[in-house]
Amino acid sequence: MSKQLGGLAAWLLVCFAVAALGATASIEAASFYAQLVRPSWAPPGWLFAPVWSALYLCMAVAAWLVWRARGFDGARAALALFLVQLCANALWSWLFFAWRLGALAFVDVVVLWALISATLLAFWRVQRFAALLLIPYLLWVTLASALTYSVWRNNPQLLG
Repeated sequence: MSKQLGGLAAWLLVCFAVAALGATASIEAASFYAQLVRPSWAPPGWLFAPVWSALYLCMAVAAWLVWRARGFDGARAALALFLVQLCANALWSWLFFAWRLGALAFVDVVVLWALISATLLAFWRVQRFAALLLIPYLLWVTLASALTYSVWRNNPQLLG
Protein backbone atom coordinates (compact mmCIF):
# COMPACT_ATOMS: atom_id res chain seq x y z
CA MET A 1 0.00 0.00 0.00
CA SER A 2 2.76 2.48 0.85
CA LYS A 3 4.42 1.75 -2.51
CA GLN A 4 1.15 2.64 -4.25
CA LEU A 5 0.76 5.88 -2.29
CA GLY A 6 4.41 6.71 -2.96
CA GLY A 7 3.81 6.13 -6.65
CA LEU A 8 0.76 8.40 -6.63
CA ALA A 9 2.74 11.06 -4.78
CA ALA A 10 5.55 10.79 -7.34
CA TRP A 11 3.19 11.21 -10.31
CA LEU A 12 1.48 14.14 -8.58
CA LEU A 13 4.89 15.70 -7.97
CA VAL A 14 5.95 15.23 -11.60
CA CYS A 15 2.73 16.71 -12.99
CA PHE A 16 2.58 19.65 -10.62
CA ALA A 17 6.29 20.36 -11.11
CA VAL A 18 5.54 20.71 -14.82
CA ALA A 19 2.58 22.93 -13.93
CA ALA A 20 4.89 25.09 -11.82
CA LEU A 21 7.41 25.30 -14.65
CA GLY A 22 4.67 26.50 -16.99
CA ALA A 23 3.37 28.90 -14.35
CA THR A 24 6.86 30.40 -14.06
CA ALA A 25 6.63 31.39 -17.71
CA SER A 26 3.11 32.71 -17.14
CA ILE A 27 3.81 35.08 -14.25
CA GLU A 28 2.55 38.05 -16.24
CA ALA A 29 0.04 36.06 -18.26
CA ALA A 30 -3.05 37.79 -16.87
CA SER A 31 -1.98 41.27 -17.95
CA PHE A 32 -0.64 40.02 -21.28
CA TYR A 33 -3.82 37.98 -21.97
CA ALA A 34 -5.94 41.07 -21.23
CA GLN A 35 -4.04 43.03 -23.92
CA LEU A 36 -4.69 40.46 -26.63
CA VAL A 37 -7.42 40.58 -29.21
CA ARG A 38 -9.30 37.37 -28.45
CA PRO A 39 -12.21 35.69 -30.20
CA SER A 40 -15.65 36.05 -28.61
CA TRP A 41 -15.57 32.38 -27.59
CA ALA A 42 -12.31 32.69 -25.64
CA PRO A 43 -12.62 31.62 -22.01
CA PRO A 44 -12.12 34.34 -19.40
CA GLY A 45 -8.59 34.53 -18.02
CA TRP A 46 -9.64 33.51 -14.49
CA LEU A 47 -10.83 30.10 -15.78
CA PHE A 48 -7.41 28.82 -16.86
CA ALA A 49 -5.85 28.19 -13.43
CA PRO A 50 -8.67 26.04 -12.00
CA VAL A 51 -9.12 24.10 -15.25
CA TRP A 52 -5.40 23.40 -15.56
CA SER A 53 -5.19 22.38 -11.90
CA ALA A 54 -7.96 19.83 -12.39
CA LEU A 55 -6.38 18.59 -15.62
CA TYR A 56 -2.96 18.12 -14.01
CA LEU A 57 -4.61 16.17 -11.20
CA CYS A 58 -6.36 13.91 -13.74
CA MET A 59 -3.11 13.47 -15.68
CA ALA A 60 -1.23 12.44 -12.54
CA VAL A 61 -3.90 9.93 -11.54
CA ALA A 62 -3.98 8.54 -15.08
CA ALA A 63 -0.21 8.04 -15.17
CA TRP A 64 -0.33 6.48 -11.71
CA LEU A 65 -3.04 4.03 -12.79
CA VAL A 66 -0.94 2.94 -15.77
CA TRP A 67 2.17 2.66 -13.60
CA ARG A 68 0.20 0.72 -10.99
CA ALA A 69 -1.17 -1.68 -13.62
CA ARG A 70 2.16 -2.56 -15.25
CA GLY A 71 5.00 -0.69 -13.60
CA PHE A 72 7.35 1.54 -15.53
CA ASP A 73 9.02 -1.36 -17.35
CA GLY A 74 5.69 -2.88 -18.37
CA ALA A 75 4.26 0.39 -19.64
CA ARG A 76 7.47 2.07 -20.79
CA ALA A 77 6.13 3.34 -24.13
CA ALA A 78 2.89 4.69 -22.66
CA LEU A 79 4.61 6.42 -19.75
CA ALA A 80 7.40 7.76 -21.98
CA LEU A 81 4.75 9.30 -24.25
CA PHE A 82 3.12 10.77 -21.17
CA LEU A 83 6.39 12.39 -20.06
CA VAL A 84 7.10 13.73 -23.55
CA GLN A 85 3.66 15.32 -23.78
CA LEU A 86 4.26 16.93 -20.36
CA CYS A 87 7.39 18.55 -21.79
CA ALA A 88 5.46 19.87 -24.80
CA ASN A 89 2.81 21.15 -22.41
CA ALA A 90 5.33 23.13 -20.33
CA LEU A 91 7.04 24.46 -23.46
CA TRP A 92 3.82 26.08 -24.71
CA SER A 93 3.69 28.55 -21.80
CA TRP A 94 7.25 29.62 -22.47
CA LEU A 95 6.68 29.99 -26.20
CA PHE A 96 3.44 31.93 -25.85
CA PHE A 97 3.74 33.99 -22.66
CA ALA A 98 7.46 34.36 -21.94
CA TRP A 99 8.92 34.48 -25.44
CA ARG A 100 5.74 35.62 -27.27
CA LEU A 101 6.34 33.39 -30.28
CA GLY A 102 2.82 32.78 -31.57
CA ALA A 103 3.69 30.60 -34.57
CA LEU A 104 5.92 28.29 -32.52
CA ALA A 105 3.34 28.17 -29.73
CA PHE A 106 0.76 27.06 -32.29
CA VAL A 107 3.08 24.37 -33.68
CA ASP A 108 3.78 23.22 -30.13
CA VAL A 109 0.10 22.97 -29.20
CA VAL A 110 -0.64 20.94 -32.34
CA VAL A 111 2.24 18.59 -31.48
CA LEU A 112 0.93 18.48 -27.92
CA TRP A 113 -2.52 17.49 -29.19
CA ALA A 114 -1.00 14.64 -31.21
CA LEU A 115 1.09 13.50 -28.24
CA ILE A 116 -1.93 13.53 -25.93
CA SER A 117 -3.88 11.50 -28.49
CA ALA A 118 -1.06 8.96 -28.75
CA THR A 119 -0.78 8.83 -24.95
CA LEU A 120 -4.51 8.30 -24.60
CA LEU A 121 -4.39 5.38 -27.03
CA ALA A 122 -1.35 3.89 -25.28
CA PHE A 123 -3.06 4.25 -21.88
CA TRP A 124 -6.22 2.64 -23.30
CA ARG A 125 -4.22 -0.51 -24.04
CA VAL A 126 -3.00 -0.66 -20.43
CA GLN A 127 -5.75 0.80 -18.24
CA ARG A 128 -8.95 2.15 -19.79
CA PHE A 129 -9.99 4.39 -16.93
CA ALA A 130 -6.58 6.09 -17.16
CA ALA A 131 -7.27 6.83 -20.81
CA LEU A 132 -10.71 8.22 -19.98
CA LEU A 133 -9.10 10.60 -17.49
CA LEU A 134 -7.15 12.15 -20.38
CA ILE A 135 -10.24 12.97 -22.47
CA PRO A 136 -10.96 16.31 -20.72
CA TYR A 137 -7.30 17.24 -21.25
CA LEU A 138 -7.52 16.42 -24.95
CA LEU A 139 -10.72 18.45 -25.27
CA TRP A 140 -9.21 21.44 -23.46
CA VAL A 141 -6.09 21.30 -25.65
CA THR A 142 -8.34 21.14 -28.71
CA LEU A 143 -9.87 24.43 -27.57
CA ALA A 144 -6.41 25.75 -26.68
CA SER A 145 -5.18 24.91 -30.18
CA ALA A 146 -7.94 26.92 -31.83
CA LEU A 147 -7.47 29.73 -29.34
CA THR A 148 -3.69 29.81 -29.83
CA TYR A 149 -4.14 30.05 -33.60
CA SER A 150 -6.80 32.74 -33.38
CA VAL A 151 -4.94 34.87 -30.85
CA TRP A 152 -1.65 34.53 -32.74
CA ARG A 153 -3.24 35.58 -36.04
CA ASN A 154 -5.14 38.48 -34.41
CA ASN A 155 -2.09 39.85 -32.58
CA PRO A 156 0.89 39.85 -34.95
CA GLN A 157 2.39 42.88 -33.20
CA LEU A 158 2.46 41.07 -29.83
CA LEU A 159 3.00 37.47 -30.95
CA GLY A 160 5.36 37.89 -33.88
